[in-house]
Amino acid sequence: MAMRRRAFMLSYTLLTLLLITCALAMVVFYAPIDAQMGASQKIVYLHLPAAICTFLAALVVFISGIGYLLSRNLWFDDLTSSAGMVAAALCSIVLLTGMVWARSYWGFWWTWSPHLTFSLVLWVLYVVFVVIRLFQRSPRSRAVVSAVYGIAAFLDVPLIYLSTQLMEDVHPSSIALTSPMKTTLVVSLAAMLTLAAWTIGYFTRHSTRQHAFRSPDAKQRTMARPAQSLCRPSQTPIQRAHQKGIMQ
Repeated sequence: MAMRRRAFMLSYTLLTLLLITCALAMVVFYAPIDAQMGASQKIVYLHLPAAICTFLAALVVFISGIGYLLSRNLWFDDLTSSAGMVAAALCSIVLLTGMVWARSYWGFWWTWSPHLTFSLVLWVLYVVFVVIRLFQRSPRSRAVVSAVYGIAAFLDVPLIYLSTQLMEDVHPSSIALTSPMKTTLVVSLAAMLTLAAWTIGYFTRHSTRQHAFRSPDAKQRTMARPAQSLCRPSQTPIQRAHQKGIMQ
């Protein structure tokens, strides 16, 4: 079972690296330069996949938070923590790439439009989520606070989407893409999805192993091993020679 898991993780890691390499190559060499936006338009191949993965990571936090409140299983808290950190990191990428794109295309770094404001609120929510977990000492109280906070924080995600659909906003609700651009965007999204899933899975497994190592049963087994070795009677040279002769 362990060998199969390692083989799967190795294959998944290689697939992720392959997709990232293909996406970078397609952005640089395959996707054409937009006639209106110029080379800065290629930021969309990082900006849009990061935004989609941010929403998906926030959804994982929402679902795993509900899972913990219903089951009280710390595995859900490990998943909540990992997805929350990934959501904060990806949202930072979304804001930074969006600001660069806005400066090159619109002429300003930032404006307090509904979409950008809700996006900034989302970033603040998940950065605070990460900070809150650092100051909660008790695993159970940290899990409860994180679950409730993660469920509430997800409410900002539909507001971001609806802000461009129902309100006047400088942020476009859609952009025109040629066939090579769409293909490059799909590959970039696949690379970002696999990378985000790999990161969430890695940190979740790491946290689960820490819980298993710190559990009372694990500590008792660790303390029992030296005691058993001390209590084991040592053999005399005659006994060792006799045992060796029997084995021969």
